[in-house]
Amino acid sequence: MLYSNPFGDFPVIGQNTYIHPSAQIIGKVIIGDNCFIGPNAVIRADEPENGKVSPITIGNNVNVQDGVIIHALAGTEVKISSNVSIAHGAIIHGPVDIRENCFIGFGAVVFKAVLNEWVFVGHRAIVQDMEIKVEKFIPAGLVVTKESFLPELTGEQKDFIKKVQQMNVLLANGYLTLKR
Repeated sequence: MLYSNPFGDFPVIGQNTYIHPSAQIIGKVIIGDNCFIGPNAVIRADEPENGKVSPITIGNNVNVQDGVIIHALAGTEVKISSNVSIAHGAIIHGPVDIRENCFIGFGAVVFKAVLNEWVFVGHRAIVQDMEIKVEKFIPAGLVVTKESFLPELTGEQKDFIKKVQQMNVLLANGYLTLKR
């Protein structure tokens, strides 16, 4: 489940992070503490620019759920801050900067984008070539490729983000306990 890329970069995994045996973590990937990496997730940092691979960096308390793909164009990075949830089947393709407490819904795509703190990307939404301001909600299925009106995040949506994040830290700890 942990593999070197062709340039000798090997993943670095933090403490109390659970990686499902079917997940594939390849190359210059740095994953923080207390993370959950679900079944069939693929996190791959292997495209070089001038012989050097840019990293995929994942903060603490992040959950990368079943079937998520995280990758980047040569010479670009993926930065995922702490307390982020990336739901089943989402695609994150760098260059991307996802800041703290964001939620990326089922099957959503984020490409060439910056998501500031507390952004909620609805299921099957697409965010491309954009910077999304703090505490915004992107409705399910919406394609955001230019400046448009986005509603403010509600208290209920913030609570949902917190609950998903907390549940996945709990799952990571539970699975790690089973392995011992």
